[in-house]
Amino acid sequence: MEIETIFVEANGLTFEVNQCGSGRRLALCLHGFPELAYSWRYQLPVLANLGYRAWAPNLRGYGRSSRPPFVEDYCLEDLLDDVAGLIDAADIEEVLLLGHDWGGVIAWAFAMQRRRPLAKLVVCNAPHPFAMSREIRSWSQFCRSWYILFFQTPWLPEYLLRRNQAALIGRIFQRSCADLSRFPDEVVKVYRDNARQSGATTAMVNYYRALFRRRLSGLPSTPIDVPTLLLWGEEDVALTRATSEGLDEYVTHLTVRYLPRVSHWVQQEAPEAVNEMLRAFLAGEPVPELHWEMALVSPN
Repeated sequence: MEIETIFVEANGLTFEVNQCGSGRRLALCLHGFPELAYSWRYQLPVLANLGYRAWAPNLRGYGRSSRPPFVEDYCLEDLLDDVAGLIDAADIEEVLLLGHDWGGVIAWAFAMQRRRPLAKLVVCNAPHPFAMSREIRSWSQFCRSWYILFFQTPWLPEYLLRRNQAALIGRIFQRSCADLSRFPDEVVKVYRDNARQSGATTAMVNYYRALFRRRLSGLPSTPIDVPTLLLWGEEDVALTRATSEGLDEYVTHLTVRYLPRVSHWVQQEAPEAVNEMLRAFLAGEPVPELHWEMALVSPN
């Protein structure tokens, strides 16, 4: 199915949304840093074929979505309000929420707060907030999270991310992926071009600044009772595997699948494997383990 771009008014902002499919069931896909809605390009047609209206919005500050100017505009509560607003704007009967990286953080918190009813939840390489709070105390995870502290400095992160036509954005993908063939220059150019827009890198970094200042306070300790699928690329350079473990007390109905020799960018790097797991999970069937040859099949 063809992916089209629409603009949706929600929570007082305008969101650029990649849309595929139609109907009264919404699959809302939230991207991470330094990505875009484009990161879900392999999943949107699959979700549409499964009967969903698949939406992948550029989150606030990204792409042609609204770009509020202040650090406090990127606090978690506002990000959750954005998701609720998008769901309300879709005017649907059922919601499947998917998130990767920062989008996964938002998805976890949205499910924890029960802002809107969810039918199912899918998270890719993003730790449950309580698991992250637990593991950040370990030296291994602390060392991998150094960039969060660096992002608290003024102007320098933005300068480094933007210089040389946002070359660092490209290196973030190409030096942390496990399969470089999935991130050729024409793919990372999409992300580099986004970062070169006025104010874009400041908006990206402000997610981390707002998180550091406000922390993840106020999240309820009641376990998530929505059927949840956690997909985890094991070659993640930013997150230890321990951040994905010990979640039984936080999520009642949890399925975890690890993807060996796949990096943090799981849904882009192993789309065939991810899509097969999604199909099974959404059909209520046993979610397959990764067969390595699945990840090697070209998504094209």
